[in-house]
Amino acid sequence: MSIDRRSFKIGVIAGLFLVIGVVVGVVFAMRLDGHASMTNTAFAGVDTQPLPIKVSAGPDFVPIVKADLPAIVNISTTRIIKSPAQTMGSPFGEDPFFRQFFGNQFFHNFQIPREERESALGSGVIVSPNGYIITNNHVIAKADTIKVILGNNRVYKGKVVGADPQTDIAVVKINATNLPVIAWGDSSKLQVGQYVLAMGNPFGLNQTVTMGIVSALGRENVGIDNYEDFIQTDAAINPGNSGGALVNTQGQLVGINTAIYTRSGGYMWIGFAIPSNMARRVMTQLIEHGRVIRGWLGVSIQKVTPVLAKNFGLSTPHGALVGQVFKGSPAAGAGLRTGDIIVKYDGKEVDTPTALRDLVASTPVGKVVEITVIRSRETKTFQVKIAEQTKKVLEASAGNESPQRSAHTLLSGLNVQNLSPEIARQLGLPSFASGVVITQIDPASAAAAVGLQPGDVITQINRQVVHNMKDYRRITFKLGKNQSVLLLIKRGGTNMFVVISP
Repeated sequence: MSIDRRSFKIGVIAGLFLVIGVVVGVVFAMRLDGHASMTNTAFAGVDTQPLPIKVSAGPDFVPIVKADLPAIVNISTTRIIKSPAQTMGSPFGEDPFFRQFFGNQFFHNFQIPREERESALGSGVIVSPNGYIITNNHVIAKADTIKVILGNNRVYKGKVVGADPQTDIAVVKINATNLPVIAWGDSSKLQVGQYVLAMGNPFGLNQTVTMGIVSALGRENVGIDNYEDFIQTDAAINPGNSGGALVNTQGQLVGINTAIYTRSGGYMWIGFAIPSNMARRVMTQLIEHGRVIRGWLGVSIQKVTPVLAKNFGLSTPHGALVGQVFKGSPAAGAGLRTGDIIVKYDGKEVDTPTALRDLVASTPVGKVVEITVIRSRETKTFQVKIAEQTKKVLEASAGNESPQRSAHTLLSGLNVQNLSPEIARQLGLPSFASGVVITQIDPASAAAAVGLQPGDVITQINRQVVHNMKDYRRITFKLGKNQSVLLLIKRGGTNMFVVISP
């Protein structure tokens, strides 16, 4: 009986705890419901949906592409290459039966001419509604047929109006009217870092657009053309893009895509375009004259290095150092001399030899220009009447006195020229000193690795005396590709031997 009484007490206590728990649960639920009601009331009428993530939009080139892309064309060229004739034997072999009936004339070898058809693809830009198209010379060079395909897939036969290998510009004409065009821009206003678009047909993929920036301006000595003043860009340029357009953010044509720097054959973030100002000037002359008429001053020039600047009394390296004045040239007639440093041409500052070359080339033939030079640390001015740069005068200028780059030997990477009395004096040498002076050196060459510098005068090569460029050419012509070279040089009036080893 006591057990039952104890069990009863335990049951009553458990029941009380259960009732208390239910009551507490109900009260807590009511409080939550009230809080939820207040919350809903407080936010009544407010959209509580998650807000969309805001993404910063990049530049919008769609309007530019819509306006300019129709003026980009695909240029397909074909040329026939004649290979050496193939020798074929007699179709009858040596069978005496056939020889009896047909005679010996059918029993000799036949020479069958062979022809191969070579095709290439490139791009072009329509620059006039009546069918003038600008492209690269290397796109249409030696082509037998030219096919121009517009953005709307209409096909025309192209005719070369003119081409200029020195700048790699060519003009093609098609028989069409009311064509879409791209407006010309002023490439001199481009700035590094500015957005540009490259339009063309890489790998035959028509109407392709890539985007990048202007990576550098005034790129020269790239080894592509004679006249180089390239725009460098990281906008993707690939085979087939040659001759296409480089446009700015106003949709204006600021360059003609021409080449890429590559070790693999594909795009490596470095492309080059011919500035529109140069391309337009060349195009105009090709259309008007069928050729490019360039001015000629009649001097060989070189870069003013820090070493040369110091010896010539310049505070900073600038200008173009005259290495030679050609006989009968405008420069000779005006009184320019070897050793003059041209610092101003026709009112424009001259910072580099490339700048002077381009200024002279673009000068109208017959124009009289004022040239300012530094001679023996004094400033002098001359009036020079510019002549025409013809093939004849260029050949006459290319004599033994012209600066020469060494052949493929351990001296590769050196540019040298005759040591004139004026340059000898500036280098602290007697005016009668002989030899060839180093004017430029490739920093990656074997010659640079042993410490040779611009301004060094080479007087011996492998114990053979070097009086002038003629001796230099004769001796270096006989050098082997990896043959060690012993040089005797003068530097600052001191002789020293230098060995260049493979």
